[in-house]
Amino acid sequence: MARTPNEYAVYLLLESGHREEVRFPTIQEFQKWYSGELVPKSASNDFISVPIKNIQGEYMVVRPSRVVAIRVEPIFSSSVERFN
Repeated sequence: MARTPNEYAVYLLLESGHREEVRFPTIQEFQKWYSGELVPKSASNDFISVPIKNIQGEYMVVRPSRVVAIRVEPIFSSSVERFN
């Protein structure tokens, strides 16, 4: 049986070498933001807002032209904690 992720961690790798993590509840919400905000303004130096819905009162803006890579990781919560 295939597991369904509880959320997705999206890592924005910036030109400066910094890495920022943002969480999305579904892959569709990430795709909507990516195709609606980031892609149309990909060459722009104007700031765009990055949705941070799981942290109250905090927000982030980035310059789309400075995003060099994006990594999307599914996050699975389980009732069993595993430690290595």
